[in-house]
Amino acid sequence: MPVEPNPYLLGNFAPVPTETTSTHLEVIGEIPEQLEGRLLRIGPNPLDQPAPDHHWFLGTGLAHGVRLRGGRAEWYRSRLVRSPDVSARLGEEPVPDPWPADHGVFSANTNIIGHAGRTWALVEAGSPPLELDDGLDTVAVSDFDGTLPRAYTAHPKRDPSTGDLHAVAYWWGWGNKVQYLVLDGEGRISRTVDVDVTGGPMIHDTSITENHIAVMDLPCVFDIEMATAGRQLPYRWDPDYPARIGWLDRTGPEGVVHWFEVDPCYIFHPLNSHETDDGRIVLDAVRHPKMFDTFLVGPDEGPPRLERWTFDLNSGRVSEETVDDRPQEFPRLREDLVGLPYRYGYSVASGAHLEPGALLKHDLSRGTTTEHTGAPGRHHMEAVFVPRDDTDHSPGAEDDGWLMAYTYEAESDSSSVVIVDARDMSAPPVAEIRLGTRVPYGFHGNWCPD
Repeated sequence: MPVEPNPYLLGNFAPVPTETTSTHLEVIGEIPEQLEGRLLRIGPNPLDQPAPDHHWFLGTGLAHGVRLRGGRAEWYRSRLVRSPDVSARLGEEPVPDPWPADHGVFSANTNIIGHAGRTWALVEAGSPPLELDDGLDTVAVSDFDGTLPRAYTAHPKRDPSTGDLHAVAYWWGWGNKVQYLVLDGEGRISRTVDVDVTGGPMIHDTSITENHIAVMDLPCVFDIEMATAGRQLPYRWDPDYPARIGWLDRTGPEGVVHWFEVDPCYIFHPLNSHETDDGRIVLDAVRHPKMFDTFLVGPDEGPPRLERWTFDLNSGRVSEETVDDRPQEFPRLREDLVGLPYRYGYSVASGAHLEPGALLKHDLSRGTTTEHTGAPGRHHMEAVFVPRDDTDHSPGAEDDGWLMAYTYEAESDSSSVVIVDARDMSAPPVAEIRLGTRVPYGFHGNWCPD
């Protein structure tokens, strides 16, 4: 049922009316000179006045970027992602689009990545990526140089040993299957494997290990009645759908999946996973009790908590334990440890409707969590960890670096980028870059170094 008022249209969830370019940015503190690149972020920004039952996941993508070089913040930019529909509504010439007319392309609004020397805005559920230039203007609808079969995902995982991106994609038109895709270092799909699932699950994210990739076949599934009734996001909780997580062998030619039944839940975002010497896989992820059951305009079906699952590939048994029980989302780690054993993870404390708050640092070896709260009224969005020295992989250097995050300052109704020393979460940021405008909460981003 519609929610009155819809929380995802209020406060800093609400869209901003204009694109922005700012080249004179106030900086408090000192930006580390090692940080040379772009801190990118993206989220939905509806162009028209949304209906009361508007879903947070829908709306035109608005990409944000801050360019750092030589200890300076050179610019902040925000740009709408020009899908064919958005270009038409803005009265602009559409960007090149290689897809057939019946394919369906909607504005990518969920994640933004740098790969193969290019920038892509990503979305899931059957629509392709859109390529952007370094200044975030839309270049083209992308099919990865003619290699993408159809759907892609918002959450590929980069294998640190090869640089390839591994992904699980879904689309309602496939029925009971999803696809495992590998995007190589040249930006082309090099492998496609069909995977059978129970029905039509919403698979937002995945997790990899050295030899496996996770397939989240969980009970938030395509609902044909919602689709025929005109709901733009026709996915809903199905209590009769079996909850299971599969580990696809990504090194073998047959696409073998080890399936494990788990307690009903929904997972948007894993933190990381890795293999142990005795044939187990450890997965850390934020667990929601359920998703889109009684609340249909965004994620709000009970507190999301950081949990650990341990899957025994030999016995077929799985166990689950709580890592940290405070509500939180958007977990991240040092990216060169994706799929490998690790000690530290970072997330954002969440309030109602996933409104963000403090930054959290989890020490998974000691079982402790520390916070960075910042100034009163400051809300931190998803943080990205950037190592001080990306060639130092010694255990003692894992948390030697910075957390970079866009923020919302409630008192001034504006946003900043903060750079926090990850080894001293209680200290003030080493630098704050005031953007002079508001960045809506949105979803995901990444650091794209030069």
